[in-house]
Amino acid sequence: MSTRVLVGAVSVVAVKVVVLLVFRSWHLRWRATDAEVSAALPGDDLLPAADLTATRTIAIDAPAREVWPWLAQLGQGRGGLYSYDFLENAVARCDIHSVDRIVPQWQRISPGDQIRIHPKVPLDVAIADADRALVLHGGAPAGQPPSPYDFTWAFVLEPEPDGTTRLLMRERYSYNSRWAPLMVEPIAAVSFVMSQKMLRGIRDRAEGRHAAIADAV
Repeated sequence: MSTRVLVGAVSVVAVKVVVLLVFRSWHLRWRATDAEVSAALPGDDLLPAADLTATRTIAIDAPAREVWPWLAQLGQGRGGLYSYDFLENAVARCDIHSVDRIVPQWQRISPGDQIRIHPKVPLDVAIADADRALVLHGGAPAGQPPSPYDFTWAFVLEPEPDGTTRLLMRERYSYNSRWAPLMVEPIAAVSFVMSQKMLRGIRDRAEGRHAAIADAV
């Protein structure tokens, strides 16, 4: 990618972040219903007094059992994050390469495992309930000073009567210092830019595979 294209892409993201900070209440509940925003989800109890919560949702025309494999293989060095790989790699050097297939050796995931979102940033798997919920928990990387905030990242599958699925993504932040909000608010805005792309990426992959399976029957 040329420097000019990269600078242009970063500039677009920067503008989006500024806009999102203005429209904070909208991006913290993107596509989520009132019921989904207020619902207790798996992993909430890990940070019971969270200072900031974002709940973002997408509808997927596929059953939960066909969405789960894409969640199970999340991570750097695994299936990727299904978002803007070029930005994650060029700006943050994440070495993320999102795949468009289910990889069997990445399907085993259990509490206590780690999923990396950067080669030096692991998140602990707190909950891995197949076809239902994946919850990641992270703070400062091992050997680093304490983080100014604690963080959980939950992916929850809610089956619908018609066979479709609601995928709820919830981020919860708990502040460990007075200046943590100065860091977390921009992080949450950047996270929205990446996570709405991630949600669409999971949706498109799950729906595409579901349609292929249906056509093969």
